Amino acid sequence: MAVARTWDGDEPVRLNKFMGQSGLCSRREADALIAEGLVAVDGETVRDAGRKIQPGQTLTLADRAEAQLAEGVTIVLHKPVGYVSGQPEPGKVPAVRLLTAANRIGDGAVPAKDTSLPPIGRLDEDSRGLLLLSSDGVVAKAVIGPESDLDKEYLVEVAGQVTEAKLDRLRHGLELDGRRLKPARVTRVEPQRLRFVLREGRKRQIRRMCELVGLEVVDLLRIRIGPLELGDLLEGRWRVLTAAERAALVG
Repeated sequence: MAVARTWDGDEPVRLNKFMGQSGLCSRREADALIAEGLVAVDGETVRDAGRKIQPGQTLTLADRAEAQLAEGVTIVLHKPVGYVSGQPEPGKVPAVRLLTAANRIGDGAVPAKDTSLPPIGRLDEDSRGLLLLSSDGVVAKAVIGPESDLDKEYLVEVAGQVTEAKLDRLRHGLELDGRRLKPARVTRVEPQRLRFVLREGRKRQIRRMCELVGLEVVDLLRIRIGPLELGDLLEGRWRVLTAAERAALVG
């Protein structure tokens, strides 16, 4: 099945920026794929790199585009607070800056500065934990593709009164942007710390869910993506995804 992404933002956005933010590829790679006629929006092939995708529209990659992106490297990073996952706005620091020899754990070459390593899944600037940076289109499809069934696990510290009624609402019954959320597994592990297990990744989803029930997120740590766990990887450190871990992710 072709790789597809639907834009759930509020305003139109350039295709290459959307493709980068979605973890499909870098903006430069996006421009090349668009020029080759390998990108479609709502079924219409697009060749204009300046084209914008509208809210609710779906971008689809041709099979040949997916094949071009299938070979690559995947980095496992413990992202600290203060770094952005993908292409930064002015004044922001991208997580790829952490990919130095001094921060590396185990074997593996340090990616060259011009290596395209888009993030596979969102992790906000004010959140920390497990982040995948990858040029492997197969991994991207397995983790955040429309057919992905990999769940993501988070430890979330909140401020406010935690009640069973609020936990029940977090588990089911909430809507964001006019669409009902998939059921979530939410448990209380400490008086002010919750464990979330989600099977979707709306923009700032956990923070917005908590706001809807009168809770404020103080700290958010992603500890697992499907079978891949953060483990004892320290903040700011990174390593290369192993072949066995890749196989487990892509199924």
